[in-house]
Amino acid sequence: MSTLVLDRAQLEVKSEGDTLALYEAGVRRGTVPIKLIDRCVIHGAQTRLDSGVLMKLAEAGVTTVLMSPRQPRRVALVLGSQHNDAAVRLAQAQRVMDEAACRQWALALVRSKITRQRRTLRTLQAARPDARKPLFDALQSLDGILNTLRSEGAAPTQNQPPQNLPNLPTLLGLEGAAARAYFGGLAGVFAPALQFTGRNRRPPRDPVNVCLSLSYTMVHLQAVQACVAAGLDPMLGFYHRPSFGRESLASDLIEPLRAAIDLWVWELLRSRTLREDHFSIDKGACLLGKAGRSIYYAAWEQASAPWWRYLRAQCQALARSLRQQGLVWLANPDDEDELC
Repeated sequence: MSTLVLDRAQLEVKSEGDTLALYEAGVRRGTVPIKLIDRCVIHGAQTRLDSGVLMKLAEAGVTTVLMSPRQPRRVALVLGSQHNDAAVRLAQAQRVMDEAACRQWALALVRSKITRQRRTLRTLQAARPDARKPLFDALQSLDGILNTLRSEGAAPTQNQPPQNLPNLPTLLGLEGAAARAYFGGLAGVFAPALQFTGRNRRPPRDPVNVCLSLSYTMVHLQAVQACVAAGLDPMLGFYHRPSFGRESLASDLIEPLRAAIDLWVWELLRSRTLREDHFSIDKGACLLGKAGRSIYYAAWEQASAPWWRYLRAQCQALARSLRQQGLVWLANPDDEDELC
């Protein structure tokens, strides 16, 4: 996917045919063909554009996201055209109400997430033998939690799901314990100057957490796009239960990717692609400056392609499994619509 990042003061965007024209302080700086854009990220509040630009982007299937000028979080999202297969969403809504199906989905998701956390810690062990102790301790904890998860649920019989699946609060507790151990291990591999002691947010208080929060926000956006493109409702999750204002299915889908993103953030900072001077502290909040954001988004564009492919494949597979179930609730497409 190609991401257009708009992050300059006095920037104005105009629609000119099938292109976007960029003006800075009234001076034309260039054009971008809309067909080359999959996502538009507007950072801050100084970029000017009218509804015609947003309409052009939406018609072309481009998702536009408005980011907070201070925090690594999304403020608003404008999606492009959506999938029109109602059968998928009808079946998804029914499955959300199926407790056994949700438990089975959630168990597989948590197992996958912790397995990938373990893989990241193993990679860091090889790269940082001097941090062997915190990484070893974290791995020991994850191994114990994984063993517990593997013992949950009797082996399935033919055409039957596993029995005695753990409930969602139990899974949330195990996932939380794994996260504490995992981030305890990660804290041992980042440079002391970064002051990373564990996960914090709202606002993030150190450079590592700024990068983690921004990266999780970006991959969550990819998950929302993948859901919509496949005809799924991103609000209806099976592990993260539906909640006001939360795209719960997107939250489900990104869980197995978090550990890979964490490893990428570590490499981004270890290689000093991003440095301490790209960040600043303001009233206890750590902020990524404009120069750092430019570097970050360029690196993200290169790194995120496999994560997008994973999300797209997961959504397409889920939609296929739901569609046949939902077809029985659709009206006959040959019936006359009396409202027309």
